Amino acid sequence: MFCNKIPILHALATFFLFAACSSTPIASAPPLTNPNATQERSAFAAFPSPNRLPPAAMRNVTSASLWSRERGSLLGDRRAVEAGDILTVVIEIDESAEISNASDRARSASQDLGIPQLFGLPQRIDNAAPEGASLASAVSVNSQSSSNGNGSVSRNEKLELRVAAAVVDVLPNGVLSIVGNQEVRVNFELRELLVTGFVRPADITRQNEITYDKIASARISYGGRGQITDVQQPRYGQQALEAILPF
Repeated sequence: MFCNKIPILHALATFFLFAACSSTPIASAPPLTNPNATQERSAFAAFPSPNRLPPAAMRNVTSASLWSRERGSLLGDRRAVEAGDILTVVIEIDESAEISNASDRARSASQDLGIPQLFGLPQRIDNAAPEGASLASAVSVNSQSSSNGNGSVSRNEKLELRVAAAVVDVLPNGVLSIVGNQEVRVNFELRELLVTGFVRPADITRQNEITYDKIASARISYGGRGQITDVQQPRYGQQALEAILPF
């Protein structure tokens, strides 16, 4: 009996040995996304490298006047205006919607058809018919229908976020194309925030901020991945059954 348990003990010892030597724990945290593999790649390409920066004389960095309108001066305009600049996107959504519909419909109809005179046939048939039967009203049809319907929709959304976005391109009409991506990992849960769209330089405030409602073609994604998100999702077998079962 003991000899039969030796292979099982060897298998358990091998398993624990590999588990102890492994550098990655079984319950590992979700990895952060490589910036070069996401839409941030466009932002990195928009940032000027040291070789692409203009000479100091062309940038007027030697100007010592406090009243200069250059971006590097005390009173200069530091709003994002060109590729590679960074601005802050303010997302403050507090919206609610409520829709209620009701409908009521009713209809009734009555039709009578009789053949009291048809070559004397009704009289002959009435004599031979059971007591109380007559062709005076050969066909009588009554119908009645009613329909009631009620529907309501109630939604409430509230979201407050801030994310830094980079200008990745300047369109011919001066509109700026922006991309912002933010990831925050806490223990085994990763929170992801993605913002893309087009903004007008005139809508950017003096604090170099822009609200989400002034972003054209805005795409705002807020979610996460990790152990908590994974537990909240149904298992693959359950998803497969729900896809193929007709009931």
